[in-house]
Amino acid sequence: DLYELEPEEAAKVKSMPGSLDQALDALEKDHDFLLKGDVFTKDVIETWLEYKRKKEVDAIRLRPHPYEFALYFDI
Repeated sequence: DLYELEPEEAAKVKSMPGSLDQALDALEKDHDFLLKGDVFTKDVIETWLEYKRKKEVDAIRLRPHPYEFALYFDI
C-alpha cells in the first residue's frame, strides 16, 4: 500500500509526469527505446516533440484557463 510506506521507501517509487510538458521532457531525455528496430528515427521524435510543444503546450500556456478568465476578467 503506497499510503503506508515509510518515507525512505516512498522516495523510491517512481511517479508519472504530471503534465504534457513534463511528459515531453521525459521523452526527450529517454527515447532510445523508440529508436530500436528502426521504429522511429531521431528526426521524427524531435519533430513530434517540437510540434506538441508548439501546437499544444504553448497554445494552452499562452491562453487563460476558463477559471482564470472567470476569476480575473469576469464582471
